[in-house]
Amino acid sequence: MSALSELNKEIALCQQCEIAKYRNRVVPGEGAEDADIMFIGEAPGWHEDQQGRPFVGPAGKYLDELLASISLRREQVYIANVIKCRPQGNRDPLPTEIQNCRQWLQRQIETIQPKMIVTLGRYSMAMYFPGKSISKIHGTAQKRDDVVYYAMYHPAAALHQQSLRQAIEEDMLKIPTLLTQAETIKEEPEPEQLSMF
Repeated sequence: MSALSELNKEIALCQQCEIAKYRNRVVPGEGAEDADIMFIGEAPGWHEDQQGRPFVGPAGKYLDELLASISLRREQVYIANVIKCRPQGNRDPLPTEIQNCRQWLQRQIETIQPKMIVTLGRYSMAMYFPGKSISKIHGTAQKRDDVVYYAMYHPAAALHQQSLRQAIEEDMLKIPTLLTQAETIKEEPEPEQLSMF
C-alpha cells in the first residue's frame, strides 16, 4: 500500500473534532500521488460527505470543466480540502477544526511534493497568504521553498456569483504557464505567521 493510501486510512480514523460524530464519510482527497499540482479547497459539502470524495457536487463539476480548459483531468492532479469532514449545515470551518486538520494536509503535501499548490477560496488562501484578501490577490502566485502558491476563488463562488466566472476561468488558464516558468518566479520569504483561518 502506498504512503498516501496509508495516510488516508489514518485520516479516516480521526476523531479530533466534534464534527467527526456527524460525518457519513471522511473526505481525505484524491488524485495522482506524484501530482505536480495540488488543489486545496475548504471543506467537504453534502455530496462529498455521501461519497467520501472531494469536489463531486456542482462545484466539482465546474472544477472538472476548469481542469479540462487546461487539458487536465482530476486523475492527473491532487484535490484535497483544508478540513476532511463536512461541517453540519455546510457552515464555515471553525479555527479549531482547521488547526486539528492541518497536520493531515501538511502530511499530504509532504507525501505528494507538488510543484504548485492552488488555493481554492479564502480558507486555504489564508493558510498561505495570511492577511490577504482574495478579491485582491486571486490570479497571483508566490514561490516559497520551491513550491508555487497560487490563489483562486473557490469554484462554488461562480455558482453563487456569475460575475466571478470570467475571473475564475482566466485565473485557471494561467496555471500551465506558471508551472512551466516556476524556476523564474522569485522566492518569497516565509509569511510572518501562517494563519489558522
